[in-house]
Amino acid sequence: MLLSLSLIFLTGLLFSGLCKKARLPGLLGMLISGILLGPYALNWIDGSVLSISSELRRMALILILMRAGLTLNLSDLKKAGRPAALMCFVPALFEIAGMVLLAPRLLGVSLLDAAIMGAVTAAVSPAVVVPKMIRLIEEGYGTEKGIPQMILGGASVDDVFVIVLFTSFTGLAQGESVSALRFLNIPVSVFLGAAAGFLIGALLAEFFRRVHMRDTVKLLILFSAAFLLDSAESTLSTPITFSALIAVMAMGTALLIRLPIASRRLSGKLNALWTAAEILLFTLVGAGTDIRCALTFGGRAVLLIFLALLFRMCGTALCLMKTRLTPRERLFCMLAYLPKATVQAAIGGVPLAMGLPCGAIVLTVAVLAILITAPLGAFLIDNTYKRFLTRKDGSYAQMD
Repeated sequence: MLLSLSLIFLTGLLFSGLCKKARLPGLLGMLISGILLGPYALNWIDGSVLSISSELRRMALILILMRAGLTLNLSDLKKAGRPAALMCFVPALFEIAGMVLLAPRLLGVSLLDAAIMGAVTAAVSPAVVVPKMIRLIEEGYGTEKGIPQMILGGASVDDVFVIVLFTSFTGLAQGESVSALRFLNIPVSVFLGAAAGFLIGALLAEFFRRVHMRDTVKLLILFSAAFLLDSAESTLSTPITFSALIAVMAMGTALLIRLPIASRRLSGKLNALWTAAEILLFTLVGAGTDIRCALTFGGRAVLLIFLALLFRMCGTALCLMKTRLTPRERLFCMLAYLPKATVQAAIGGVPLAMGLPCGAIVLTVAVLAILITAPLGAFLIDNTYKRFLTRKDGSYAQMD
């Protein structure tokens, strides 16, 4: 295991550095290094690491959402208002609709298979989007209108919505009936997750205020609370659940409200941890990607992904109607809401494991969606935010 981890970090750093020198997103290099090291290429990652790959990726997601919570100012999020709520589900619905309309014609699948495919690909990636939006908040780009806060919040809830749809569609494919309770659980799980997170965050803030301890110890307590929340969600078998990822972000936000100075210090420490977590996350996503699947349908699948992204961009544009955002700011939001990675890596192979006829093609499209949209989305965000968004001083950055 130790040899595998050293290979993951060293090759991830190497390929990330090479991509950055070529003015490409570093995460593209991490994905490539994972593909090369993974079981479908060189097979240099030990099975013990791959067996806990999903847990390691989950830990990295918890880290970035905790970091997001410690950065997210609720008063800034309120500026977004209605668009922030709409972006939690409207772009995903548009992308799924695009898949349902186009996939039967391009790939010859059924409407239900196309819906499953759309549910797999429709989730935006918090692993790509959240760190980028945190960077914008820290640099002050778009914060006056709550743009990064809106995208950050929407990207976190979007995944909950899409996974519920995916569960319902795969249930239909296996002959189950769709329960209205599943769809009721979407807003309820978000609300319960936010409430639980705020409560725990407030209690921890009071504890940290009364008991003096180092910031490192505080981080250990925060991570323990986050892991307990995640474990509680996974063990609940009730029809109504709560979203642990929303709870983790809300916990950080509650700390920011009550202990702003300490929260900024903790956020700084998480920034340092993210350097290692990012490499681990995207290299393992790459390791779980069977590149051979991507060659099966080739151009037709790539065309389908790009056309579905156009549907998604239309959905995002609809969410932003009648807002104070300029055309450039709206275009930035549409581009920033494209990346996909973690959810697709987590559920892309589930239909195949279930034995569904569409399993192989769904996995193929999920793989291609990761390889295309994760680096493309990161590249577009990095190269447009200074041009399209204004800083707190009301100016656009001068680009060379």
